[in-house]
Amino acid sequence: MREINATKRSLNIEYAIRDVVVPATELEAQGHSIIKLNIGDPIAYPGLPTPPHMVEAFVNALNDGRNGYSPSYGLPELRKAIANDEVRKGWAASPSDVYVCHGVTEALQILFQATLEEGDQVLAPGPHYPPYMAYPQMYGAETIEYRLNSRNAWSLDFEDIEEKMNEHVRLFVLINPNNPTGAVIGKEEIDRLLSILEAWPNCILVADEIYDGLDFSNRQVSAASRSNSIPVVTMNGVSKVYYAPGWRIGYMALHDPQSAIASVRDGIERILRSRLCASTPAQLGFLAGLEQDRSWMESYSNTVKQRRDVCLDRIAGIQGLEVEAPQGAFYMFVRLTDEQWKENDKEFVLNLLHEEHVLLVHGSGFSKDKGKGHVRLVFLPDVPTLHTAFDRIDSFLQRHRKV
Repeated sequence: MREINATKRSLNIEYAIRDVVVPATELEAQGHSIIKLNIGDPIAYPGLPTPPHMVEAFVNALNDGRNGYSPSYGLPELRKAIANDEVRKGWAASPSDVYVCHGVTEALQILFQATLEEGDQVLAPGPHYPPYMAYPQMYGAETIEYRLNSRNAWSLDFEDIEEKMNEHVRLFVLINPNNPTGAVIGKEEIDRLLSILEAWPNCILVADEIYDGLDFSNRQVSAASRSNSIPVVTMNGVSKVYYAPGWRIGYMALHDPQSAIASVRDGIERILRSRLCASTPAQLGFLAGLEQDRSWMESYSNTVKQRRDVCLDRIAGIQGLEVEAPQGAFYMFVRLTDEQWKENDKEFVLNLLHEEHVLLVHGSGFSKDKGKGHVRLVFLPDVPTLHTAFDRIDSFLQRHRKV
């Protein structure tokens, strides 16, 4: 019988973070226990549960029968709470600027659908979160990477940005704090970026700020709070800072200081209506997180920072690894310096997995060019698990080191 082919656009999609899980699952099926440092799911690690008052609000919604469709743009009370939170971050958000989605991933898909045509470009950092490369191609667009300075805390390379900006760039992506590097971009850099974008009136700044509450540098600021003219679409949600990734609730908030994106807003709203709504009980759980106690956040952040510092200390003592200290989020992008591995990061990850049962993500999965020679490590596990993982990584490197 003739084989029915999938679309080329679907077969071109790669998602390194979960692709490496396939061989890990095979090893688990054989009875091996894997130390997973590959995925940014805080619930997968001990000591960082979803706050009880948020879980209670979710459960109460189910028990109270609040389990039907919500309005397509999100529950009015949640949109208001999100807007108030964005106001706290420094810009005049209103509930009508907020659209609740199935996580930031769906928000990105909707924004891409509403803005991108054949031949358009998205300028995204290299390295970056994989969907920024995968999704634009579905709408006939192309992602172009701008360089981050790997030897200077992964800061923005403004010369490279200016060279790559042109009339085809519809969306400029800023991930702050950055996934996968943990870099934080401060207000001076954001202001300089906005001054560059002033010359390109057809471009929207996409500010992915899903890790904004995990900032160890005290430098992170809302990009929308710095813009008086450039339209900014802020992406955020419940997954990372509120420790509820499986709830799949995110949002986009539109800052349009010169009323430049009314048509884009109309397109976004039409798409949102066509796909019905996000989960109603999960929205109510997020609402509790925004409106009730936040005192727990400091202790969680301190725990994550402590685990980061353990990783930095261990890496400093292992020949063959280097890292720029992450200033936010819960990732570090570790440089492979051994001659055998610095051009073969995926081979390093797969061999480490099979020999030592430690799972990382190859850096080239975040950018074939600008991520090569690195691995992404999630520093969320408890301290004893991290020490075990680094003992195994060190043993692997020593065993394979060329004399």
